[in-house]
Amino acid sequence: MLSKPLLTVHEVAELLKMRESTVRSWINDGQLRAIKFGRDWRVSQRDLEAYLNAHANRAPDDDADPVKTPKQASNEDG
Repeated sequence: MLSKPLLTVHEVAELLKMRESTVRSWINDGQLRAIKFGRDWRVSQRDLEAYLNAHANRAPDDDADPVKTPKQASNEDG
Protein backbone atom coordinates (compact mmCIF):
# COMPACT_ATOMS: atom_id res chain seq x y z
CA MET A 1 0.00 0.00 0.00
CA LEU A 2 1.18 3.50 -0.75
CA SER A 3 2.23 5.57 2.22
CA LYS A 4 1.71 8.85 0.32
CA PRO A 5 -0.57 9.64 -2.59
CA LEU A 6 0.83 10.03 -6.08
CA LEU A 7 0.78 13.52 -7.56
CA THR A 8 -0.72 14.38 -10.95
CA VAL A 9 1.22 16.46 -13.46
CA HIS A 10 -1.16 19.31 -12.64
CA GLU A 11 -0.42 19.04 -8.90
CA VAL A 12 3.36 18.96 -9.49
CA ALA A 13 3.11 22.02 -11.74
CA GLU A 14 0.96 23.81 -9.18
CA LEU A 15 3.38 23.02 -6.34
CA LEU A 16 6.36 24.30 -8.31
CA LYS A 17 4.52 27.25 -9.91
CA MET A 18 5.47 25.91 -13.34
CA ARG A 19 3.59 24.99 -16.49
CA GLU A 20 2.31 21.46 -16.90
CA SER A 21 4.18 21.27 -20.22
CA THR A 22 7.47 21.81 -18.36
CA VAL A 23 6.72 18.96 -15.96
CA ARG A 24 5.71 16.72 -18.88
CA SER A 25 8.96 17.51 -20.70
CA TRP A 26 10.95 16.51 -17.58
CA ILE A 27 9.04 13.21 -17.56
CA ASN A 28 9.43 12.61 -21.31
CA ASP A 29 13.16 13.43 -21.13
CA GLY A 30 13.59 10.91 -18.31
CA GLN A 31 14.65 13.60 -15.82
CA LEU A 32 11.66 13.12 -13.52
CA ARG A 33 10.56 9.56 -12.71
CA ALA A 34 6.83 9.02 -13.22
CA ILE A 35 4.31 6.22 -13.55
CA LYS A 36 1.91 6.10 -16.47
CA PHE A 37 -1.74 5.21 -15.82
CA GLY A 38 -3.45 5.02 -19.20
CA ARG A 39 -2.90 8.47 -20.69
CA ASP A 40 -2.02 10.15 -17.39
CA TRP A 41 1.25 10.40 -15.47
CA ARG A 42 1.67 10.24 -11.69
CA VAL A 43 4.74 11.28 -9.71
CA SER A 44 5.55 10.06 -6.22
CA GLN A 45 6.43 12.70 -3.66
CA ARG A 46 9.71 10.88 -3.03
CA ASP A 47 10.64 11.07 -6.74
CA LEU A 48 9.73 14.76 -6.89
CA GLU A 49 11.87 15.44 -3.83
CA ALA A 50 14.77 13.48 -5.37
CA TYR A 51 14.47 15.49 -8.60
CA LEU A 52 14.44 18.78 -6.72
CA ASN A 53 17.38 17.77 -4.53
CA ALA A 54 19.38 16.69 -7.59
CA HIS A 55 18.83 20.12 -9.16
CA ALA A 56 19.39 22.19 -6.01
CA ASN A 57 22.45 24.38 -5.61
CA ARG A 58 23.24 22.95 -2.15
CA ALA A 59 22.49 19.90 -0.01
CA PRO A 60 19.07 19.75 1.70
CA ASP A 61 18.70 20.69 5.36
CA ASP A 62 17.83 17.78 7.62
CA ASP A 63 14.98 19.72 9.26
CA ALA A 64 13.34 20.87 6.01
CA ASP A 65 9.63 20.19 5.57
CA PRO A 66 8.67 17.56 2.97
CA VAL A 67 6.79 18.59 -0.15
CA LYS A 68 3.06 18.83 0.54
CA THR A 69 0.23 18.59 -1.94
CA PRO A 70 -2.12 21.59 -2.19
CA LYS A 71 -4.79 19.42 -0.56
CA GLN A 72 -2.52 18.63 2.42
CA ALA A 73 -1.58 22.30 2.82
CA SER A 74 -5.23 23.42 2.79
CA ASN A 75 -6.15 20.73 5.34
CA GLU A 76 -3.59 22.14 7.75
CA ASP A 77 -4.99 25.67 7.32
CA GLY A 78 -8.50 24.80 8.31
